[in-house]
Amino acid sequence: MWKLVSRLFLTGLFTVLPIAITLAVLAWFAVTLEAVLGGIIQWLLPEGLYVTGLGFLAGLGLVLLVGAMMSTWLAQRLFGSFEAAFLRLPVLKVLYGAVKDVITMFSPHKERHFASVVAFNWPGTDARMIGFVTRENTADLPGNLGAEDIVAVYFPMSYQIGGYMLMLPREQLEEIDMPVHEALRFSLTAGVSRGGASAPGASPAPPFGANPDT
Repeated sequence: MWKLVSRLFLTGLFTVLPIAITLAVLAWFAVTLEAVLGGIIQWLLPEGLYVTGLGFLAGLGLVLLVGAMMSTWLAQRLFGSFEAAFLRLPVLKVLYGAVKDVITMFSPHKERHFASVVAFNWPGTDARMIGFVTRENTADLPGNLGAEDIVAVYFPMSYQIGGYMLMLPREQLEEIDMPVHEALRFSLTAGVSRGGASAPGASPAPPFGANPDT
């Protein structure tokens, strides 16, 4: 009896938790916008005209405005200059860099940084790792670090607690017919989430860089 109750409780808990956490984050975001911008708007407006929620709406509008501005060349240059100056500050450099890396991992534009999804077989074993090609040509790197046939591949750790960037020969990589966002979700959830993509290795794929029509 208690095993059944425990199993049902855990099933319900793990069903509700993702929804509850998502709603909690959204609520925190809304409350923060209202607290920060609401007071400013209330101070600017005549007494009695402020309505609760204007701070949140103003925050959404501000975020949309920044997004629209960042699509222009001038805004990108200005922000780049500001960010470069910001990163010269010792303590803030570490904090800002860490926060930006975490947020960038969940950015919808992250796929632009990955050329393709590949599988890497550890030599002498049957173990395979999913990686993301970040540079297909490393010949411009100093010393003997890179070459035209050396590919930079990023291997994220599950639940995004870190990752490794390896310089691997092109012939040791096998390209996977899997969207970047699906492969990211598969890796970051330790294989729990498979999405709509086929599992790696389900069908043979050509070596990385080879023409599939040949």
